[in-house]
Amino acid sequence: MVYLIALLLGLVQGLCEFLPVSSSGHLFLIEKLTQGAVGEDHFGMFFTVMLHVATLVTVCVVYREQLWGILKHPIQPLTLHLIVATLPTVVFALILKKFDKLDAWLEQGNLLGVSFLLTAAFLTVSELMCRRRRAKKSIDTMRWTDALAIGGMQAIGVLPGVSRSGSTIAGALGMRIDRKSAANFSFLLSVPAILGSFVLELYKLVKEPSSVNFNLEFGVALILAMLVAAISGYFAIRFMIRLITNKGLLGFAIYTGALGIVVLILQITKTWGFGFTPFGG
Repeated sequence: MVYLIALLLGLVQGLCEFLPVSSSGHLFLIEKLTQGAVGEDHFGMFFTVMLHVATLVTVCVVYREQLWGILKHPIQPLTLHLIVATLPTVVFALILKKFDKLDAWLEQGNLLGVSFLLTAAFLTVSELMCRRRRAKKSIDTMRWTDALAIGGMQAIGVLPGVSRSGSTIAGALGMRIDRKSAANFSFLLSVPAILGSFVLELYKLVKEPSSVNFNLEFGVALILAMLVAAISGYFAIRFMIRLITNKGLLGFAIYTGALGIVVLILQITKTWGFGFTPFGG
């Protein structure tokens, strides 16, 4: 059962990391619904972060030419834009870490339903704006102020249930960047975001080795889940780029909106183990 759930978590991470539906929110849902089968907190935050690292490998494979270009010529507009867009997330994450009780309260999924609804709102508004206004910019012609606005949207994506890719793509479309460039910049922006999460989790592991229960079962489950996440993530990136270019985001807005309503109802009625934890509790 542990391995089956691990494979499911890997598949969900690989698909949802690049679809604008929130991978962290879906991972939380699966862990919540399956904790009776494997035990509460069986996988934990380290497991989740390592799944994100697996999808980071996928990004590096798909965007190897752009990333290699940055490594060869670091002084270029794209590098500046990625740095600028990352800063709001770093600031917001550091502020959140200063408030331990608030951070823990959010990680317990208390805003999960609201966050899914927020993702739906971002996608709907950006899609409507995009259809009314012609895109004028690409990655090559965007300004640092555009990158800062996209970074601000990514900072909101730190909240569990708010899609990082959805919020950044929505921000890019709102700044009149063309659809394909919006998707590409969002996925490239995931590289420093995921690396930052990995470094923070690695620091926590070094500081508190007991925070992760390493054993053979955990190790095998993690490797299987990471492989599935990397493979499914590759196809998800390709699919998402074509979809956002040719179709748009309203379908995902409807899905996350409906999911947000369902989760909110479950939390209010305290059904299937869902509910609201008192702040600081």
